[in-house]
Amino acid sequence: MLEKVSENKVAGGFHQQYQHQSNVLSCQMRFAVFMPPQASAQHKVPVLYWLSGLTCRDENFMQKAGAFKKAAELGIAIVAPDTSPRGEGVPDDSEGAYDLGLGAGFYVNATEQPWSQHYQMYDYIVKELPVLIENNFPVSKNKSISGHSMGGHGALTIALKNPTMYQSVSAFSPIVNPMNCPWGQKAFTAYLGADTANWQQYDTCHLIKNTVSNIPMLVSQGSQDNFLKEQLKPELLQLSAQQVGYPLTLNMEEGYDHSYFFISSFIDQHLSYHAKYLGLID
Repeated sequence: MLEKVSENKVAGGFHQQYQHQSNVLSCQMRFAVFMPPQASAQHKVPVLYWLSGLTCRDENFMQKAGAFKKAAELGIAIVAPDTSPRGEGVPDDSEGAYDLGLGAGFYVNATEQPWSQHYQMYDYIVKELPVLIENNFPVSKNKSISGHSMGGHGALTIALKNPTMYQSVSAFSPIVNPMNCPWGQKAFTAYLGADTANWQQYDTCHLIKNTVSNIPMLVSQGSQDNFLKEQLKPELLQLSAQQVGYPLTLNMEEGYDHSYFFISSFIDQHLSYHAKYLGLID
């Protein structure tokens, strides 16, 4: 059962927050949704799922990205889930680090203790949440997916693993090769164990070289991102795509950093990109 937490009219539509008991995550979860003015029982609209990055919740994108006007113009609903399970009994990093535990679910299905009971974020995003959205809101089954940083990693890997489920995928500043960066290695060791063979299923560079179906993919990366060289490494994604002829569009944007100032500068471009593949514009 959904419980509405808040509602605000914006850009002719509505931004709403809901909470619900997640069977997959074994805890109460919250998500935000923007419904454009075109949405009605007689006119179901497509959905863009947005996955946020480390330390974020559902508010970050909705409050900072400036996406509502363009989404309203195009007639796209936006769903922004939380980035991890929450609540009493949900484990967190013992040292309180920002890059593991609460706010850092990495969109994987954890197999290791103490994480495996709750940290099933992949199944939540792919299986539970879309059914909940489609059963309770005036949306169609047409959907695309996008995200930022850790959420960019989540969007890219989820789309590559489910190419018939999404019409398109995009990402801002994604962690493209988590098997080979500190953030990914720390999280994957904790959630998935020491055997790196188990990590490959959540690594974009590995997945793109082994995909059998090409889903339209747009990636935007700021040249002044302070995580560029150590954590993000977009050149590895570009190389992996070139090796198999994957039609990746990678835009390096001069002078932009890792923040929502960057996202807000190019979110209209991403929304229009998805609108094309969602059948809303030519």
